[in-house]
Amino acid sequence: MAYRKVCDSQGGPLVGEVCPGALELDWDLDKEELPEAGPDLERLQMQHVDCPRADPGPDPDPEFMEPIPPSVSVSPHGRFERLQEDPNYISHFTRGSGNKGQRRLHCFLLRYFIAGVGLFILGLLIGWFLHSPSSVKPKALPPESLDLLEELLTRITADKIEALQRSISSQSDSSEEARARYLYHQWVGLGLTDVQLSNHTVLLSLPGLAPNTITDRSSLKCYLPTGESCDQGGANAASNQHFSYAAYSAVGALQGEVVDVQYGSVEDLRKVKRDLNLTRSNQIAVMKLGRAPLLYKLSLLSELGFGGALLYVDPCDAPQGQNMWSQAFNVTLNPGGNPTRVGVSKEAAGSLSSLLVQPISPVLAQTLLSAPITERDEACIPLATPPNTDPKMITLTVGNQWAYKKIYSVIGYLKGKKNPDRHVLVGSHHDAQRGGGASAILTELIAAFSDQTKKGWVPDRTTVFCSWGGSALGNIGSYEWGKENSVVLQSSAVAYVSLDCPVRGTEMLRASASPSLLQLTSDIHRRQLLSCIRGGNCPGPNVSSLQMPGDSSFFSNLLAVPTLEFSFQQTAADQTSSLLSEAQFSVDSPQTLDPLFKFHETIAKMTAEAILRLVTDPVLPFFTLDIVLDIQNKLRDKSSVLPALLSAASSLRDHAAFFQSEVMRPANDPKERDPAHVRMLNDVLRDMEKSFILPSAPPGVYRNLLYSLPGSLPQFSILRFPEDALLFCNNSHIRTQSANQEVSRPLSHDQEVSHDLSCSGSRDQALELILGAIRSADRLICFGQELFENYPSERK
Repeated sequence: MAYRKVCDSQGGPLVGEVCPGALELDWDLDKEELPEAGPDLERLQMQHVDCPRADPGPDPDPEFMEPIPPSVSVSPHGRFERLQEDPNYISHFTRGSGNKGQRRLHCFLLRYFIAGVGLFILGLLIGWFLHSPSSVKPKALPPESLDLLEELLTRITADKIEALQRSISSQSDSSEEARARYLYHQWVGLGLTDVQLSNHTVLLSLPGLAPNTITDRSSLKCYLPTGESCDQGGANAASNQHFSYAAYSAVGALQGEVVDVQYGSVEDLRKVKRDLNLTRSNQIAVMKLGRAPLLYKLSLLSELGFGGALLYVDPCDAPQGQNMWSQAFNVTLNPGGNPTRVGVSKEAAGSLSSLLVQPISPVLAQTLLSAPITERDEACIPLATPPNTDPKMITLTVGNQWAYKKIYSVIGYLKGKKNPDRHVLVGSHHDAQRGGGASAILTELIAAFSDQTKKGWVPDRTTVFCSWGGSALGNIGSYEWGKENSVVLQSSAVAYVSLDCPVRGTEMLRASASPSLLQLTSDIHRRQLLSCIRGGNCPGPNVSSLQMPGDSSFFSNLLAVPTLEFSFQQTAADQTSSLLSEAQFSVDSPQTLDPLFKFHETIAKMTAEAILRLVTDPVLPFFTLDIVLDIQNKLRDKSSVLPALLSAASSLRDHAAFFQSEVMRPANDPKERDPAHVRMLNDVLRDMEKSFILPSAPPGVYRNLLYSLPGSLPQFSILRFPEDALLFCNNSHIRTQSANQEVSRPLSHDQEVSHDLSCSGSRDQALELILGAIRSADRLICFGQELFENYPSERK
């Protein structure tokens, strides 16, 4: 089976031939402006396997191109369609070296002049119609897949999800073990033949017997984290404590001065450092959530010498219509998994930070900062300490306790037939404090797919349904199971479909996906909006590749497994509110959020369609061009990146375009669909994102380069922190000098990690890592092309 490079009849050359016209892709990396690396960049050069490529000609000027929305997949849809998804695929690519129609037309003109003129006019009309944009058909699933999808969606109803949720919540024992065992028996009863109940003994950080407190030294008034007076908390104090502590914080009492650091950004901390003496360890930061990951900001505070941190959500950042003034919340300082894996023990106080950390309500933050009181009808004013205000002295007491306990996860398998060793994981949690609804949706999906298997349908790939324990304390269940099975998952995991918090609100339908799955996610999102539950009055597609909270982080961040998630939220995420998911509030029940369970039904149906595509499509619905487009968006500011980096991105663009357009086509042709060829192709598609895993990253930042932190402009996450490195390293010198005077405690684990990462990291080193990742992906594509072009064929 030999494949040759072809030209796009609608545009310019792909690779290997020169064709008339120009293919108008959505690219803005001007190849003619990409200079070769000079001698000063020799240290950034890596050994690179080049693929043969022809001169593609000049790109369109980026100054005259429409900007590419970073939140929507922009793969050249319709120009690089696969055969099974586009019945008119052959009209997009022509293999003939000459136009037989024209030769035939000349012949007719010579023989029959009058008839020839008529045929010529008719041919022009037909050609115009075939190539008009309106004639391009949208992607469609094969008829058998459409029938199965229709049956699945009909099987999933709001009433069934509501009944499952009522059954789960009616259990008398609400412990995690009881929930896990209940789900285990439910899944077995639904027909899953292989269901496992796994458990791991881990070190947990739990609320203390007495509430944590904050005492104003000037007035001697004691406050609970919610802002209530300690002597007025009464019986509610113990129950509220469950929702107002920082897991794995240091414990003890600290008397210190309150310092307003706003969001704890680099600019905020530079201003604080300039105005105050930060060499003392008894200062307590009052900090807002948002703008950057919490673990990263806490590591900055620790390096600057703070002894404690009070965390709150500014009411101006809260979702519209949600009153958070008197609400405290939980956070976890655990980046993932069992803390004992990083050398923390119960005897060593079990903390993952040297800071005493405590979440508080905005009401208490307003009191401690002496911020002006805002009337209800006035515009929202962000909380801040007024100028020339004397700081308060407080005593912060944190009394968390530690215990070794078992956490339970439920794993069920729906075995595939053609590729049983390729796994699509579908995961949710069963933590009571994370809110309900997810377990009911997951169980309904199992019931729907099991019903189809009883009718004789068998998926091509194995579906692994997972309900995780310990999610609220750092995604412990998913990390522990994932590490136990990491060797197998490296080669078997195809994708992870998340149901972490499917209904967080009712205002905005949002989707998150890795770049490989942006196209699939966008297609499902658009189809859902056509039959929107609001009667058609719905916003456009809202899809992005931001870091996803929850149990999917192990698979997307450490294993580079392509991941997607659908959810309803209260408002659209921006650079502040999208990180507020780090705060775990006391959530409303699913019945309160969604009384009719229509939102739950919508998420279940969208998730079912994604699972069906991932377990049945002969070629995985991954799009290499979307990865390259994502890289292009992140390198849009050419003045701040190296020419060698732009050149590598241009090379990857060329090879990915050919790979997606030509190599994928034969695998989708039923007459040429060789199982071994398809399997090799899918392995290349699956491994594409693995090229972008970094050896390390700052605390709270994904090691997977393809996931972004929220911000106004798309950018590689590790390029947002080189300036912070200067703050870290310069201040570490100050701390060393002052250590003999005032600070004598050793650096904790998070301080050592953040110090090493920051002082060894610089912008040049970050660019070098990005360059290596792009070249690694390019080599993988080149390998795939050579493999498929040289693949032997038994057909003549």
